Amino acid sequence: MATIRDVAQRAGVAPSTVSYVFNGSRSISEETRRRVQEAVDALGYHPRASARTLRSSRTHVIALALPRAAGERHAVDGRFAIEVSDAANTLGYDLLLTTSQDKAEGLRRVALSGLADAAVLMAVDMEDARIDVVRELVFPAALIGRPADEDALPWTDLDWEEAAALAVRELAAAGHRDLVYLAPGESEVRGRRSYALRGITGARRGARTTGAAVKVVHSVGDPATLARRLRALLGGRTADGTRRPGSGTGAAATPTALVVQHPSAHHHILASLTAAGLRVPEDVTVVVIGTLPGDPSSRRLPRIDLPVQTLATEVTRLAVSAAAALREDTAAGAERAEPGARLLADSVGHLLIAPVLLPGARPLDAPRD
Repeated sequence: MATIRDVAQRAGVAPSTVSYVFNGSRSISEETRRRVQEAVDALGYHPRASARTLRSSRTHVIALALPRAAGERHAVDGRFAIEVSDAANTLGYDLLLTTSQDKAEGLRRVALSGLADAAVLMAVDMEDARIDVVRELVFPAALIGRPADEDALPWTDLDWEEAAALAVRELAAAGHRDLVYLAPGESEVRGRRSYALRGITGARRGARTTGAAVKVVHSVGDPATLARRLRALLGGRTADGTRRPGSGTGAAATPTALVVQHPSAHHHILASLTAAGLRVPEDVTVVVIGTLPGDPSSRRLPRIDLPVQTLATEVTRLAVSAAAALREDTAAGAERAEPGARLLADSVGHLLIAPVLLPGARPLDAPRD
């Protein structure tokens, strides 16, 4: 059976453009419309009828799409699941958890199953394949994460770019000239995970605006491996207490500050630094971005908390609102060429939360020997 991607490939356009042709949600040139229609006719493609019949049904269930590998445990995932569940219950909905690593096909199965009225999508990529599924099936969804196409779907997110830039600015103002930015792992960057790329962009922007040297490196999950990496980057102390220099990028040679964005490193960053022979804040000042509110492991550090409750509450409201907009559009379907167009065009909402730097137990001042 032909898919929307098959049509897009034959017509020489993006899958989203095919969706726009079907739904009429954006202006498309006649030439592009003609190519898409020729591809549709040649392939015998049509949006699945089963998806259309599901539009009028109501289950009072919200699906939470949380892709994860078996055995992996991240505190932030559980926290979001709880907060989205609470928000859904407040609005009269139950929560269905789906954890398929094949994000697009996992969402497709949920959308076509009729088990949920709408979905909340986590682990958002910059060009997330689930956006095309939502457009193809006209299935209400909202994102916890900021995609490259910000007008594609409703979304909520912390402003990760500004959070990183803020951390660098504050450290530079406190006298740090050579910093290390511990970004998420290389796999998340290769996968174009939104928060990872935006954080790195913000760190580099902070470097440009302050003149500080910021070396971006990737985190690793194993604390011992991370300790070795930090020792090479930040130096350490020899047996007699002498400071051993690290591999800085600026005139200071040895970095005096570390900004940590990767959530999996938050809970063991202090232990990894201790294992590297470094004292906080005597040898290095640490700022952590995206910590869970109330997390005791990072409470003593300057930090930017991830506003989980606010994000979960707002994204659930957006998903429910999108489902309501679709029902209204379907009810007026006799007057519309394609019911569902308003869902994709008019019911998009955004919430970008500005970061706030919270003080730790010690000031941000650069360490002095």
